[in-house]
Amino acid sequence: MARMCLIAVAWNFRADLPLALIANRDEFHDRPSAAADFAADAPTVYGGRDLVQGGSWLLASSRRRMAAVTNVRFGAEPETAARSRGWLVRDFVHGEMPAMEFARELAATAHTYGRFNLLVWDGAALWYVGNHPQYAAAAVAPGLHAMSNGAFDAPWPKATLATRTLREWLDGIGPGAFPSHCDPARVEPLFAGLRDTRTAPDAALPDTGVGLPLERRLSPAFIEDARYGTRCSTVVLADRTCLWVHERRFDSAARVIGTSHQRLGPAEP
Repeated sequence: MARMCLIAVAWNFRADLPLALIANRDEFHDRPSAAADFAADAPTVYGGRDLVQGGSWLLASSRRRMAAVTNVRFGAEPETAARSRGWLVRDFVHGEMPAMEFARELAATAHTYGRFNLLVWDGAALWYVGNHPQYAAAAVAPGLHAMSNGAFDAPWPKATLATRTLREWLDGIGPGAFPSHCDPARVEPLFAGLRDTRTAPDAALPDTGVGLPLERRLSPAFIEDARYGTRCSTVVLADRTCLWVHERRFDSAARVIGTSHQRLGPAEP
């Protein structure tokens, strides 16, 4: 199932950049996936794809739609849900439904998906939806937020670090800086923050039922492991007319193996 493991988002934090999101995707290195690109069946939709079940961890569209998902960690037993959480990302971004309606309609079927935290944005509203321990949905309040593999806005060390990275970048940019600050060179500090490999102190670790050794190994924002680790980092920025999606991909030795940069929106003059 498609999974993202760390997301920080600034929602209406700045008038000139209503949405800014940074994320790391952690996954088994041998799980087939496709790098960020336009969908063959939906030329306005851009992002990476899970080649096992056909969903995605993060997609965006020139129609000013975006969705991103994390899994929720709860014990060591494998999930048995019938539906992939990555389908939620695909279905929202490919579709036309407003974020609020999509989030509320999931009340009937959320339990049939793998445990998830989901963000959906329709250009006007940003909504959160989750299904563990039970269905929950709400409009996201303006400000800075983060989610990892626990509750929305839970202060996990990696979530706190990602939020700080995003805040410092936004605070360091003067008024009128966008869209020039959406180019690849200007977002390097965001990728640097997502590359933090420090293990959190034991006292700050969550207890998700997987045992202390694994909690430690999964605690960094960027996980370096030959079998399961961070496979890509993504930055999504949206001003009043366009979106920018930057993706950096890594191999099992944590080496950069590819980058993608894409502007989504009206043609430039």
